[in-house]
Amino acid sequence: MNITEKILSNKAGHEVTPGEIIEIEVDLAMSHDGTSPPTIKNFEKISKNVWNPDKIAIVFDHNVPANTIGSAEFQKVARNFIKNQNIKNHFIHGEGICHQVLPENGLVEPGKVIVGADSHTCTYGAFGAFSTGMGATDLSMVYATGKTWFMVPEALKLEVTGLLSEHIKAKDIILHIIGKIGANGATYKSAEFCGNIINNIDIEGRQTICNMTIEMGAKNGIIEPNRETLEFISNRTKKPIDSFNVFKSDEDSVYSKEITFDITDIEQQIACPNDVDNVKGISKVEGTAVDQCFIGSCTNGRLSDLEDAAKILDGHKINDDVRLIIAPASKEVYEDAISKGYIKTFLDSGAIICNPGCGPCLGGHMGVLSEDEVCISTTNRNFKGRMGDPKSKIYLSNSEVVASSAIEGIITNPENIK
Repeated sequence: MNITEKILSNKAGHEVTPGEIIEIEVDLAMSHDGTSPPTIKNFEKISKNVWNPDKIAIVFDHNVPANTIGSAEFQKVARNFIKNQNIKNHFIHGEGICHQVLPENGLVEPGKVIVGADSHTCTYGAFGAFSTGMGATDLSMVYATGKTWFMVPEALKLEVTGLLSEHIKAKDIILHIIGKIGANGATYKSAEFCGNIINNIDIEGRQTICNMTIEMGAKNGIIEPNRETLEFISNRTKKPIDSFNVFKSDEDSVYSKEITFDITDIEQQIACPNDVDNVKGISKVEGTAVDQCFIGSCTNGRLSDLEDAAKILDGHKINDDVRLIIAPASKEVYEDAISKGYIKTFLDSGAIICNPGCGPCLGGHMGVLSEDEVCISTTNRNFKGRMGDPKSKIYLSNSEVVASSAIEGIITNPENIK
């Protein structure tokens, strides 16, 4: 059995098979300021009390601080729900993006089943958990009963091998894979990542890779935890490593497909408008003029992303025709970036620093695009109208490319910044 089948079998109490419909208990359920109110509205039609307030987390991250009357009303509904239901795991004062905040606060463990009313909930597969997104109606039933149903997914084995070049990041790896598989190539599949590159990639890179599995249609992304990952979880949960329920795929696991990606010779990968699987090497798009550059989001707003950007921007000024917006993924990341001097580097370069949150990624606030504007971004989606006007264009890349492009005013290979 593969790792996902083992986790679901453990929860179901019997060995599951792909295609089987199961109803299982959930270990953690999450909603944010955009999805909590509809979840709450549905919940209140079926129950008065949540099944377990300690297994629910609510995070304000999409429109923080509230930028419209509507978002303020949404947050008011969620705050009242938090008080009435005595939910302790709430992060409503700018702590950051849900997918960064939950692991930081020790709410994610290997072998757990985690659901959230956000499509990028699949991020927690980086820690060996089965995690997936769902709609507000399904989540309201979880809030009421602590259970939900799944069809056990078939699994894809995605082996990443080769040598990792200096300017190639986890973002390039996952964009390369999405470009090859396609936006629908893993629909309702479990995307399991392995290989020498994955085995040695750091925790933040693993989060980036699992975060974007939804962009190829996957039900979940998952990576077997290595020692570094388990030590991180142990530190955050204050639990010994041997207390975790770590599952590993058997050597003879059955997959619907096994694909190997040798990344030795790939260049930086750019997802071009208006589809995430419209991926090209940077040499194909170098020189494209940009109006806005954004570094942040649940995909690439972590400390390593800010470090990469700061190294590029150090001693440079951004182009006069460009806006560079930077939003750390969490308050903790923000504080660490201040202590390491990255924030000063950004400010000296002319960047705009936003509070932790999703903001510009979804065209919410703090960086909306106007008609015909072009943005290069570290986010996870470049759909038409995603960051503002439907006639704007979005390119996706790693943070080094975004920082380099901000300096030159055109999409630029970081190798060309001296």
